[in-house]
Amino acid sequence: MAPAYGHVEHQANDDVAGHGRARPWHHFLAFVALATATASCAGPRAELREGRLGTEEVGMATYYSPRLAGHKTANGERYDRTKLTAAHPAMPFGTKVRVTRTDGNRREVVVRINDRCAGRKKIIDLSEAAARRLDMMRAGKVRVRIEIVGEPGGGSAHESPRHRR
Repeated sequence: MAPAYGHVEHQANDDVAGHGRARPWHHFLAFVALATATASCAGPRAELREGRLGTEEVGMATYYSPRLAGHKTANGERYDRTKLTAAHPAMPFGTKVRVTRTDGNRREVVVRINDRCAGRKKIIDLSEAAARRLDMMRAGKVRVRIEIVGEPGGGSAHESPRHRR
């Protein structure tokens, strides 16, 4: 006969090995699940967070709204739309980054990271001056490749002035 509603039968629990302790393999499975979940949402790669020279990333770029001119950036500077600066979710402030459009026009510009941006749908947010150099004012959002070419404090690789017009 089936137990009545609300009645609990006491049965051996498969998760308990007789002494009230979880079986060791359950700990292993929990560890694997946690490690997998952490790896899938770990965020920017370590090379980007460290500002390692030569590190590249591909994704979408946008540019700052003109109404943000004069507002403080994450590193304390005031946003100046005439400077070649940018926001990145994780790169160290002061890192120099070459931004190259990956579509047909291949324009590029070197910017300095001085702010943070949300990195869900874009990898970099550019100043108006940088956006103009990339000829992206009309599009608003373009696909780019970014490469770290200079470390914070001045150590830099070749900062190419190739801004094909």
